[in-house]
Amino acid sequence: MRRLAAALLLTLIGSLGPRTARGQDTARAVVATVPVARPTDVASEDGIIAALYASISGPAGQKRDWDRFRPLFIPDARLVVARPRRPEGAVPPRVMTPEQYIAGSGALENGFFEREISRISESFGGVTHRFSTYESRRRAEDPTPFARGINSIQLLNDGQRWWIVTVFWDSERPNNPIPAKYLPR
Repeated sequence: MRRLAAALLLTLIGSLGPRTARGQDTARAVVATVPVARPTDVASEDGIIAALYASISGPAGQKRDWDRFRPLFIPDARLVVARPRRPEGAVPPRVMTPEQYIAGSGALENGFFEREISRISESFGGVTHRFSTYESRRRAEDPTPFARGINSIQLLNDGQRWWIVTVFWDSERPNNPIPAKYLPR
C-alpha cells in the first residue's frame, strides 16, 4: 500500500506542470521565442488594451504589428469568437491561439481599425476582467463603423507586467444588440 501511495504521489508531482523530456518548463521555452513586449504596452491595464487594438489595426496594404501583438499574451492564451446560431443549429465557437489568429487574419490586411468605445473592468488580486465595447472601421476616418461588439478580455497582472489570458468576443447583430450599460454614456 505504501508503494502504491508513493507511486501515485510521484506521478502527481511529475504531472503538476508541462515539462519537456529534460524537465524544462515548456511555458518558459515558448516565452523565450516570443519578441519582448514594449514596457509601456504591459505596464498597465489600459496600456495592454491599447496595444492589443493598435497591433491589429491598420490601413489596407499595411502588415499588422504581429511582433507587438505576440508578447501581449501568456503561453497557451486563447482568442475565442462566439458565433451566432444558424437555422440548421448551434455553431461552436472558434477557438484560436494567437498564432492561429495571426494566420487567419488576411482580412485585416484590407484595412481594419478597431477601437474601444466603452469599458467596464473588475479586478480581484491579479485577475482582471474587462468588457471592452468596440467599433470596427475599414478606414480610421470612416464616419460609421461596419461592426460593433464586445471583447471580453481576461488579464493577469503577475506583479511584473500585464498579460492577456483570453479574448472572447461577440458581434452586435439585430437580434443581439449591445446593452446600454456597455455603451458610452
